[in-house]
Amino acid sequence: MPVSMRTFLMLGLAASVTATTELNPDNWDMTLASGKSLFVKFFAPWCGHCKKMKPDWDKLAEELAENPKVMIADVDCTAGGKPLCDTKGVKGFPTIKYFNPPDEEGEDYKGGRDYASLLKFATTELGPGCSVDALENCSEEQKRELETYTAMPAEERETMMATLKAELAEAEAKNEALLKELQASYKASMDGLEKLKDESAPKIKLLKAATPTPPKAEEEIKDEV
Repeated sequence: MPVSMRTFLMLGLAASVTATTELNPDNWDMTLASGKSLFVKFFAPWCGHCKKMKPDWDKLAEELAENPKVMIADVDCTAGGKPLCDTKGVKGFPTIKYFNPPDEEGEDYKGGRDYASLLKFATTELGPGCSVDALENCSEEQKRELETYTAMPAEERETMMATLKAELAEAEAKNEALLKELQASYKASMDGLEKLKDESAPKIKLLKAATPTPPKAEEEIKDEV
């Protein structure tokens, strides 16, 4: 039975739909509050590495589409998701982060980008984290530290957290400034080297050309004859 053009287009559209959830500032907080762990790829459509890993990432999303604890998501840093990329400190593509409840800051994923590595991480490392509401997910050391923090007044916890975040932001800013300074120094050094090469090469050639060829010895002349 021949397939109509409309059916063909519908099939093509269905094939292009993936199980990943597209996140942006409008649905971020609601998704984060869902109780699921988020495995998020921050990407740019033109990025070669993003294109390369897309089939495995989409396959992962399809595999875990019905998982009650994990959600696979995308954030397009060139479109509606750009504000999220800015607030999450995304500097390169793709950047992959994971958020285990109740963590709202996220951590960088540093594993492999092939399907097997992604699936292993998602099924073994993602899930609700340690909190006062989920002590079963805490190690003994975490429980002891958690007791110290829960004994603090809420305002003191907020102040301590704000101080730590400020220190981290300051350290990141200093590191970024140092990197820019080193890059500028390297560029200046390379520019100076290239300039010296351009100026020296012609002089070296002329210095060589100014040196007369030594006369041949009498024995060499006889040999040639």
